[in-house]
Amino acid sequence: MLHFELVTPEKLVRSEEVYMVVVPGTEGDFGVLEGHAPFMSTVRDGGVQVYRTRNGTPEIIAIKGGFAEVNAKGLTVLAEHAE
Repeated sequence: MLHFELVTPEKLVRSEEVYMVVVPGTEGDFGVLEGHAPFMSTVRDGGVQVYRTRNGTPEIIAIKGGFAEVNAKGLTVLAEHAE
């Protein structure tokens, strides 16, 4: 499982184990699974798609701008705002 955190300047919005997350990067959407290579990207306004299971329906969380970082610990999205 992938450890996913969504953080805004105000609070930690999410911290959970999920199957996959699709992030709206400024150069295009990108999916992150467990074991993904280290990666960093700016994020555009849009929806983060959180898949809890392999064939599940994604939960979509609206965000505004920010950064995403993938490292050995998982995926962290630092958003300016999240709904």
